Amino acid sequence: MPFSARRRRDIPGALESSHLSAGFRPGPGADCHSLEPLTPMSTHLDRYRQVAEVLARHGLGALVGISGLDRWAPLGALAGNPAERRTAPDHLRLALEELGPTFIKLGQLLSTRADLLAPEYQAELSKLQDSAPAVDGDTVRELIRQELGAAPEEVFKSFDPRPLASASIGQAHAAVLPDGTEVVVKVRRPGVVERVNEDLEILRNLAAQASRRWEAAAGYNVAGITQEFSETLRAELDYLQEGRNADRFAENFAADDGVHIPRVVWACTTSRVLTLERIRGVKVSDLDGLERTRVDRRALAVRAAGAAAKMVFEDGFFHADPHPGNLFIEPGGRIGLIDFGMVGEVDEKLRDKLGVLLVALARGNPDRIGTALVDISVTKRPADRAQLRADLVPFMALYQGRQLGQIDFAALVTRMLALLRDHHLQLPRQMAMLLKMVVMVEGMGVQLDPEFSLAEVFEPYARRLVLERFYPKVFAKRLGQAGMDAADLGVELPERLRRLFDLVDAGGVEVHLRAAELEPLIGRVEKIGNRLVAGMIVSAFIRGVGELTVGDKDKWRDWEVPLMRAGLGAAGVLSGYLAYTARRGKRPGRFS
Repeated sequence: MPFSARRRRDIPGALESSHLSAGFRPGPGADCHSLEPLTPMSTHLDRYRQVAEVLARHGLGALVGISGLDRWAPLGALAGNPAERRTAPDHLRLALEELGPTFIKLGQLLSTRADLLAPEYQAELSKLQDSAPAVDGDTVRELIRQELGAAPEEVFKSFDPRPLASASIGQAHAAVLPDGTEVVVKVRRPGVVERVNEDLEILRNLAAQASRRWEAAAGYNVAGITQEFSETLRAELDYLQEGRNADRFAENFAADDGVHIPRVVWACTTSRVLTLERIRGVKVSDLDGLERTRVDRRALAVRAAGAAAKMVFEDGFFHADPHPGNLFIEPGGRIGLIDFGMVGEVDEKLRDKLGVLLVALARGNPDRIGTALVDISVTKRPADRAQLRADLVPFMALYQGRQLGQIDFAALVTRMLALLRDHHLQLPRQMAMLLKMVVMVEGMGVQLDPEFSLAEVFEPYARRLVLERFYPKVFAKRLGQAGMDAADLGVELPERLRRLFDLVDAGGVEVHLRAAELEPLIGRVEKIGNRLVAGMIVSAFIRGVGELTVGDKDKWRDWEVPLMRAGLGAAGVLSGYLAYTARRGKRPGRFS
């Protein structure tokens, strides 16, 4: 039977654009306004003209100008149509809808970035609906035959050619497996990858142009945002990746009976077709339906928020789009979660920065909060720390003097994002996705139960994250990492010195020293070397202690406390030595 030859496929070669090197290249002596298109760009000229015409027609002449599209805009169109009495956010949404799937996805992404866009733009872009006319049944049948090796009627016991839903990237169909299991089959639209690749290439070129022409675009790292968006959208095009995401969530919630992750039918899944167990239930936004099923809405809100907290603080892998259409409440109150194309991860580095921010918020020190916000941002331009500190004082009034469970979390996040936007501080993509998810979860919880408090659910997780920073094992690990960094510096130092000496030998550096100045300089170098060696030795010792206690807990359980004391004692000795040598260096007549 042909179906027996089915196999999973890698992402088709179509995902790799044949024009990735295409872009704008300045000719000799050219400035940003005289850029010449590369030859491969000629395949995209019609699309450039279409983008320019749509933006110009909606009065978005500023975007046309800074992105270099003005050469393709119709003459006289940059002023827009004054007869249409719409706001600028309205026109932006309508233009993105008209330009199709890639631009709709871009608008949806930007609607979540309160650190980049003003609230009126966020609100308007959040209305973007990802819908499209359905692909006809014969096309779907042929696509399934190509991907799974057999027609739908051979693969499935039954297959409904009428889609359950139709979006710009794919559409979903109901089906039943031969064993009677109900499934949903997602099919990617033909030709969508080629169109998305073309649009992503155009967006990268326009972002590069905007960064050259507009200082703010460079400061906000528009090119970086575009690259991240490209990676996110490409992952969403690959149904194999979405299947792997679903499997990872299923593994994380295997021990939780309150959350249902649909099973992936891998035998019927490729990069263009995804088959998942069908989840039936009431949408979480259908309050009347929940009342009819007699679900405890208060308990449901707490359970959903607890699942979100587990994703963020324990698993480090979270669903980045938990809108009401992706959550179904099954009989008995179990939460069914679908759509795993958009996910986020909290790696160790981001977790550490989040912990620093929470500690700063808990201490209520505006200087520490300001430093934490600057450190967590990815903005290239320097921040006005004095003004940031002044603006943090009214922000802190939102939560000072209150227990964590009494804080309006959504208001806190919204104000913090507005503060970041005012100071041109851009969040890393994963942090922005995390905050968006948190706000969506709180909004859903309040809709289910007006008395719901997300902070109460998150409190134990947040406290644990804060306390983790002070655990002896974590402290030892950080000191060990510092020792490794120092060791790396020691390894790299000879090569760096050799390069410096080569530069000196080549006559690139001139140094003038008097004999009287040479002796204290040598003394200072000697002391620095002694401190570096001492730090490396003690840090290596502490790292070893940490690895012993963490690596084999049963063997070293009785020695854990003495070893920790020894490690902390070593840190104290090192601190005392450094303080002593620093104090000696401040005596009159000393250089170090």
